[in-house]
Amino acid sequence: MLSEQEQDAIRGELARYALKRGAVPEALKIVQARRGWVSDEAVRDIADFLGLTPEEVDEVATYYCLVFRRPVGRHVILLCDSVSCWITDCETLREHLCRRLGVGLGETSGDGRFTLLPVACLGACDKAPVMMVDDDLHVELTTEKIDEVLDRYR
Repeated sequence: MLSEQEQDAIRGELARYALKRGAVPEALKIVQARRGWVSDEAVRDIADFLGLTPEEVDEVATYYCLVFRRPVGRHVILLCDSVSCWITDCETLREHLCRRLGVGLGETSGDGRFTLLPVACLGACDKAPVMMVDDDLHVELTTEKIDEVLDRYR
């Protein structure tokens, strides 16, 4: 069931859209911000609240790569693998991150602290290679810089 705060926040977004379906991305972001991810139950609750089918909400949820449909760690690492990052050796950084965290792409570390996800572009190609941890962009990465960044989130 959506909390009162979630319902109020979604109602606030509804005023901005001619059709309720237009508010689905915002509703998903609201729920994810409060819960950390969007469960099947939350998809159904959003659908009920907006008068849509669960399938209509799930279509939107699965379209966006930053809507998490399963639990994630306390910190989500988005590692850019765009062309700019690829030519600046993001593969070595990915291998380092996987080794350091003990995970593969799409997995969460055993301590629940980090989830590592690839992303097509973070929009900082002039500072490649880059990654985001939560909402913080980290640029011109090396394995040493990655270690420093991870230590800040421990």
